[in-house]
Order: sequence, then C-alpha cells, then structure tokens
Amino acid sequence: MAELLDGERLAQRMKMELADRVARLRALGRHAGLGTLLVGDDVSSERYVAMKLAECAEIGVESFHEHLPATATQEEIEAVVDRFNADPRVHSILVQLPLPAGINEEQVLLRVDPDKDVDGLHPTNLGRLVMGVPGPLPCTPAGIVELLAAHHVPVEGKHVVIMGRGLTIGRPLALLMALRREHCNAAVTVVHTGVEDVASLTRRADVLVAAAGVAGLVTKDMVKPGAAVVGAGTSFVGRKLFSDVAEDVAEVAGWITPRIGGVGPMTRAMLLRNAVLAAEKVK
Repeated sequence: MAELLDGERLAQRMKMELADRVARLRALGRHAGLGTLLVGDDVSSERYVAMKLAECAEIGVESFHEHLPATATQEEIEAVVDRFNADPRVHSILVQLPLPAGINEEQVLLRVDPDKDVDGLHPTNLGRLVMGVPGPLPCTPAGIVELLAAHHVPVEGKHVVIMGRGLTIGRPLALLMALRREHCNAAVTVVHTGVEDVASLTRRADVLVAAAGVAGLVTKDMVKPGAAVVGAGTSFVGRKLFSDVAEDVAEVAGWITPRIGGVGPMTRAMLLRNAVLAAEKVK
C-alpha cells in the first residue's frame, strides 16, 4: 500500500516555524501584515478568507480585511488594492476570487504590487519563475514540491507528468519542477484533453500530478508501480469532494496524497510563507 503524502502534518510543522519567524520580526519591532479583499457574499469565498484570517492569527500575522458589497464598482475595488499597496503595514495582498460579474478580474490582479503578491501569480512573478530568479512562488506548485521533498520522493532527474495546464497549478508547476534547483530539476511532460493516449504517458511517470479538476481521472491502470501520485485537482460530485485520483491508485503507487489533507493544507501554508517572506524583505 502506498505511503501517504500527509500535507496536514507538514503544514502544521511549517506554521510552527513561520510563527517563530514572525516572533523574531516582532522582537525587532517589525510586524508581518496581510491585506485581504473580499467582494460580495459568496459562501465558499467567505469561508476561505475566514480560514486565512484564522491561520494568520495563529502564527501572529496581522490581518487587514476589507469586505465590499457585491455592488462595488471596479473603481471601488481597485481603490482598496491601491490603499493596500501604499500601506507599509500591509506586506502582502490576497484578492479573493471570483469577483462579481462585470468586474475585470485581470485588471484588479494586475494592480497588486508584485512584491506584495501573496499568491505568486502576478505576471511579473510568473516571469521571475520563468527566469529562475527569486520572487513569490505560486502557492500550490510550491506546496507540491515541499510535500514531495518532505517525504523523500526522488524528483531530480526523474520524469514528472502533470495532467492539466491551468494557470494556478499545471503551468507554473511545470516551470518550477524543470528548474535546476533543489527537489526539482526533472524532465517534465504536461498532458491535457488534447493529447492522444494520455495513459501511455502517465504510465511512464515517476511522479504523476493530476490537476484537472475531474473526479477519479487517474485510475490504477494509468500509474507506474511505485510512482508518486499527487491529487492536486478536486471537484464536487453532489455534496462530496473528490480528488482527481481514484482510490484504487493506492494499490500500485509508492506514495499518494489522501483525498483530504494532501495538497490543500500545503497551498495554505505556502500562502502564509509568502506573507512572512514579504515582511522579512522589508527593512
């Protein structure tokens, strides 16, 4: 049976380390601050932001939260971003998506100061990733790399196959894992719905990452025995949350993420790490 890639336990360890770093900043008279912007009354978004605020409090990061009504205009939303950009107490910014219909999300996100981009998805930071220079890393890809490294999964020089080419996971993860850096430096193949005979490629993967958002997409016949399998995509079937990876994959994989408690906690931990790193860079 496959070894579980326990993101929940690792994320808790990381938060303890981050709390120590925040305490060291406070001892120097400096504080880490995260600005969050929520627009409208989407229940899932409200829960996610509330979770972020609670985790910030847990490690000592100050929260600066703005909740605008769904009727907020483009100008009103951008004014909050501008205020966060200018506020020295706010070292990182989270704009919760989706924004209400009629709002230009791209324009709002581009307005965020790249050095305060806690998600690591601003075009400037994606460009830094392409060039291999320091900058905030996209949270889920960085979390996957940390999760594999913590469980001693061999990646350097191995074949990584990523199912999905989305902006938040697939594309930046492919860039990150191909870089010549510790726990990366892999041969990377990206597959998607336009690729014929996907299974013939996934069966060659030493590390297989499913990030398509299709329940049970990866089955055990698609997996190389002993491979590490990461379910980075999720979707709801009715009211139940499912991974992209079918449960029977655990019978052949060497390592596998659990349905709940794998990549999700790592994504949140990486967001907190980006927030602390942003504060540490301010002198």
